[in-house]
Amino acid sequence: MDKKNSGVGVLDKAVRILATLESGPHSLSELVSATGIARPTAHRLAVALEFHRMVSRDFMGRFVLGARSAELAAAAGEDRLLAIAAPALAALRDACGESAQLYRRQGELRICVATAERLSGLRDSVPVGTVLTMQAGSAAQVLLAWEEPEKLHRGIINSKFTAASLSAVRRRGWAQSVGEREAGVASVSAPVRGPNNKVIAAVSISGPMERLGRQPGRLHAAVVVATAARLTEYLAKSK
Repeated sequence: MDKKNSGVGVLDKAVRILATLESGPHSLSELVSATGIARPTAHRLAVALEFHRMVSRDFMGRFVLGARSAELAAAAGEDRLLAIAAPALAALRDACGESAQLYRRQGELRICVATAERLSGLRDSVPVGTVLTMQAGSAAQVLLAWEEPEKLHRGIINSKFTAASLSAVRRRGWAQSVGEREAGVASVSAPVRGPNNKVIAAVSISGPMERLGRQPGRLHAAVVVATAARLTEYLAKSK
């Protein structure tokens, strides 16, 4: 038997599709070309994976990895970052008095993989598994700012921020947004880095502009950056 195949053809093809989507969004034609799977079969499997939330669609209708993969990693206890995210976000929420989130990028989308919501009053609620665009919001800025130049410039097409604003994000080490993702909502985000120093996630706080103002970073950047740094330090120690 080919070591790359389990002998269960349909499973091998489904895994091949998921592995292909790790590199980013693919149209059906691109999936067929990348996997070598016949078009009707590729479509049937991709739609089935979408039903089980292993695959979803971006805003252009292309296939991307779904939220279920992050949920499975957390349930298995194999994701070191998610293992400590909950207490870190809860501490951040308590320090800021605003809802806190952890986002990861999947292709041209970002997914909320952990959250600690403000306990009462007006708040920005982003449930775990929420899929958001990479074209708006401070977390999107952070997840894009340290990408290679080609990916960065491709990512700012149709976005609500510019290459110059991402340069400012890199310089100060955090991002803020006011009404970018949603009218009336402001946020502050900072990068979490893996052992190779690559940005792998964004820690954020978000809430109504009436509390955070038009310069939310002045209020909360320091504690958001400190939280992201603690998560980065933990990952470096546990590698």
